[in-house]
This record gives sequence, structure tokens and C-alpha cells, in this order.
Amino acid sequence: MNASIEMNQQKSKKRGFGFYASIYRKIIIQDFKSKMSYRADFIISTFGMVLTNIAGFVSFMIIFKNFPSIAGWDYYHMLFLYGFSLIALTPVQCFFDNNWNLRFMVRNGDFIKYCFRPINVFFYFISEVFDVKGLGQFFFGIGTLIYAWVHIGIPVTFFVILKLILYMITASLFMIALMNFAAATCFWTQGSGSVMVIMFRFKDFAKYPASIFHGFFKYLFTFLIPIAFIAYYPSLAILEPDNIPLLTILAPVIGVFFFWLSYKFWMFGVKKYDFTGS
Repeated sequence: MNASIEMNQQKSKKRGFGFYASIYRKIIIQDFKSKMSYRADFIISTFGMVLTNIAGFVSFMIIFKNFPSIAGWDYYHMLFLYGFSLIALTPVQCFFDNNWNLRFMVRNGDFIKYCFRPINVFFYFISEVFDVKGLGQFFFGIGTLIYAWVHIGIPVTFFVILKLILYMITASLFMIALMNFAAATCFWTQGSGSVMVIMFRFKDFAKYPASIFHGFFKYLFTFLIPIAFIAYYPSLAILEPDNIPLLTILAPVIGVFFFWLSYKFWMFGVKKYDFTGS
């Protein structure tokens, strides 16, 4: 059986981008049709996501009614960071949401179905679910970012927009990688659900500047659990173009490397999967 799986995975490496793009489009269409058959659930979930983000927006208003700034960041710069983080977190919400189901698939043995197709296992599993309600978060984040952008007075040029897109993608890679690492722990331990919840909760710190943390926690959120790279360091490329920190400059390279490591760790877990469930 292992030989068959290995052969299928060797075939998957020969597939090109066009093949995977075509497959992904078909899978997404079917998933979207499935979700639309439960429209009430979709509408309620989307509305709940929007309300959650509105609550975050209101919390900033309440905080800044009492404090003029936080670690040197005023209301509009904090809103920029908040909007930036919402957009950066959207890909993990929309495209990688199936990671939450991985532990259940591994536990009951259903994960084995992903191993017998001549297609990359990670792609096959992740592409099976697209969380549409995450788009509500995306558009709310854009609105918040634009609102803050206008009040800060950041110039709108082709280069600035290009840099914004680059660092948005960079920020997304860090959160995706964190969730990949957390999800893949299920190949070794049944307590992976707790690991995922903890990692996902850490995202709440992404909307705050890393400068508010000191000592061990600043080191933790920068290098061990790089939450600071989800919004703070990438956003400095836009907010402080004349004084960009070294970590901001290196962020795109680090983000790609971190995502690659998470993918390798995830696939290493697949190799350790014993196909029996538990």
C-alpha cells in the first residue's frame, strides 16, 4: 500500500500549475454549491463574522477615547494595523480552513482517501473547503484600511500599492504557516485541537504593534510564534517608508521560507500517518 501511495505522489510532482488551477476551480465550484444549499447557515455565519469585526472596530474607539496613543501609535495608525491584519488573515480563513478538520480525518481513518490519488496530498486536502464567509472579513478589512489610509494621508502610487500587495501576501504566509504547523501535530498527538485553538487565538495580538511587548514576549511573538509578522512588521513598509526596519525588509523571504517549512512538516506528518485511525 505504501508503494502505491509513493507512486501516486511521484506522479503528482509532474503535474503543472495549469492542472492544479483547473482542479481547484472545479473543487471550489462544487464546495460553493454545497454551501448554497444551506443558505440560512451561510447568511448567519457571514453576519456573525461581520459583527465580530465591528466589535473589534468599536473596541478601538472605546480604547482611544481614554488613551490618545498606544506605544506611540495613534487611533488611525492602530486602525490601519487592524485593517491590515484582517486582510492578511483572510487567506487562512478562506483557503486553509480545512486544517481544522484534519485531526478528525486522521483520528477516524478517513484521511487515507487523500493518499490514493495522483495529486499532491496537501493541495487535495486544503482545496476541498473554501470558507466564503471569510470574504466578509476581507471587505471589512479593506474598508477599515482605506478609512485609516485617508486620515493618515499616505500617498497612493503604483509603487505603494505594489508594496502593499507584496507585504499583504507576506503577512498571510506567516499565519497560514502557523496553522499548518498546528494542524499537522495531529499526526503525532490527539491533542492537536488545543494547539490549533491556541495558535489561532494568538492572531488577536496581530492587531497591536510589537513595540507594546517587552522582554521575553517580544522575542516570542517575533521569532518563536511570529505574530508580529502578520501585521506589524509588514505594515511598517507602508507607514514608515523612510525608516523601514531590517525585519520588514527580510519579511517576504522569511515568510516564504516559513511557509515552506510548514508545508514540509505537514507532508512529513502524512508520511507518519498509519492509515488506521484511532
